[in-house]
Amino acid sequence: MTRQALGSYLDSFLNVSAFKDYAPNGLQVEGKSDIRTIVTGVTACQALIEQAAAVNADAILVHHGFFWKNEPEIITGMKYRRIKALMDHDMSLFGYHLPLDAHHGIGNNAQLAYQLGVISPRVYEPVAQDLLWHGHLEHPLSASELSQLLTKVLKRAPLHIGDNSKLISTLAWCTGGAQDYIDYAAQMGVDAFISGEVSERTYHAAMEQGLHYFAAGHHATEQFGIQALGQHLASKFDLTHHFIDIVNPV
Repeated sequence: MTRQALGSYLDSFLNVSAFKDYAPNGLQVEGKSDIRTIVTGVTACQALIEQAAAVNADAILVHHGFFWKNEPEIITGMKYRRIKALMDHDMSLFGYHLPLDAHHGIGNNAQLAYQLGVISPRVYEPVAQDLLWHGHLEHPLSASELSQLLTKVLKRAPLHIGDNSKLISTLAWCTGGAQDYIDYAAQMGVDAFISGEVSERTYHAAMEQGLHYFAAGHHATEQFGIQALGQHLASKFDLTHHFIDIVNPV
């Protein structure tokens, strides 16, 4: 398919126009017109670009792309090397941030729920842009058991904050750096909140509101949406797809 057709489909499929975001969603660096092989990854780092070039990718699709709000506008240093590598190999870069978090089918939050076996996952309407989700577990779990499940699914042990004696039946979650949604989770009355990162203040928010908090990794919690998007595109348009995981402990 053509680069233009791919971009138009993704903009529509992910409902890009509905989001106010911190970076441009869609085509960020233009490469060759014809797209036959795509690579997906969480972040458009140098290692991902180099490995995509090694498999002769025509386009890279990521969750964390370039040109974030308030970053320097000049193209020097690390940013120059990344963009030069894309242009040297005539590869396009597409980035989808909040639209990929929020999508109800292949999005990061929907896919994390699927991986964890959450029952009846749904958005929490008071939070804009469908970014905070909630649901319940098939069977109550201890904090240790939920930590083990997260470790198995994410290949990374989470940090747990909370009372180990309290069982967990209901969950809220938002992938990535969404630790400050913990107050919404407390308002919902769920037993536990899962996100990617943790701040010093998160400990007190969890303990004082009687809530389990699991910091499960920014990269780890956002690895499934971009994979699902690549699989969707490969199936729909007969493209070759490679997911490349550049391990990140954060």
